[in-house]
Amino acid sequence: MTRFADATRQQKLVVFIGAAVLLCILPFVVQTAGNAWVRIIDIALLYVLLALGLNIVVGYAGLLDLGYVAFYAVGAYMLGLLASPQLTDTFASFKNAFENGLHTPWWVVIPLGALVAGGAGVLLGAPTLKLRGDYLAIVTLGFGEIVRVFMNNLDAPVNITNGPKGITGIDEISIFGVSLGKTQHFFGLEWPKVTNYYFLFLLLVIFAVIICYRLERSRIGRAWMAIREDEVAAKAMGINTRNLKLLAFGMGATFGGVSGVMFASFQGFISPESFSLQESVMIVAMVVLGGIGHLPGVIVGSLLLAALPEVLRYVAGPLQQMTDGRLDASILRQLLVALAMIGIMLSRPRGLWPSPEHGRLRAPGAETPPTSQGPGGELPVKLPHGELPPARQIPPTTGHIVPTER
Repeated sequence: MTRFADATRQQKLVVFIGAAVLLCILPFVVQTAGNAWVRIIDIALLYVLLALGLNIVVGYAGLLDLGYVAFYAVGAYMLGLLASPQLTDTFASFKNAFENGLHTPWWVVIPLGALVAGGAGVLLGAPTLKLRGDYLAIVTLGFGEIVRVFMNNLDAPVNITNGPKGITGIDEISIFGVSLGKTQHFFGLEWPKVTNYYFLFLLLVIFAVIICYRLERSRIGRAWMAIREDEVAAKAMGINTRNLKLLAFGMGATFGGVSGVMFASFQGFISPESFSLQESVMIVAMVVLGGIGHLPGVIVGSLLLAALPEVLRYVAGPLQQMTDGRLDASILRQLLVALAMIGIMLSRPRGLWPSPEHGRLRAPGAETPPTSQGPGGELPVKLPHGELPPARQIPPTTGHIVPTER
């Protein structure tokens, strides 16, 4: 038994080392085909981070959230206001206090973005504690739209978010004096901007996976899953459903806030158009398509749905040329993505990589492990789902039946 455990541990170690090496060399291999492909991987990693946060709310706690993009916007605008000329150009007091401009360092903005987004998540969860299902989805959808409209119109009477024009000139992240937005040279290799941000996003995704893995196996994670399965029963067992729901909204929102900070720094420009309802629906689709509540499935679904539209861009272009421009490439690309999603969900209703089922009955013909005899001296038999046990044969009695006296 000990040898088997050691062999399994060694196999896992080999797999982890191989995956780490592959992930480290991936951007340099893809970079030979062009930096645009590395950029697609960067955006896919951002969506993985978003989907992991939404999986806490939808997958673990069972709360349908269609306004998750609002926390994404909160993090992005937090960096946009604290690391750009927007506030110094609008307010004279900021310009006098920060003569060289407002350039908040990343180690302040990232925790601050997570904190503010988490507070927004608790603010959203507080009035929705008694709502479930479709009603909760409608309320969260409205919250997401309120945030987007708010950012779109907060340019008058005081210009704070610059309205639909967006915020430009956002600082790029610098770590130990090394700017990730400039091409660097390490170990004899060229590290462009997209490669620098790739490793930063990869570290954040690994950190997020570790947090989600530990949460899933903790008492809090098991309490979330109890609420997801039956909230009334969970409350009857003494689980504080109110606090745990608020914690789920807050924890999931922190992931969205960090993702928004990374997106704003990577793009250097943000506008309300980047945080539309379509983005929220896409993130929910990533969680559902991969497998609700299962970390590997969520990661696979995020990578697939984030990269598929960009890859199909190279398919829709030639098809548009073949029809002499009668087909719009963007509409055709959305159609191909929708058809791919429909095909996957029809063939895999529980997702590409669903969570393993627990407590399933054995298949017919499978060997039944020896168990202790029941009260009648018979071994309990596990039957396939839907079959009833055979009627018990009562042996005939001998003699006469004597009635008992009252």
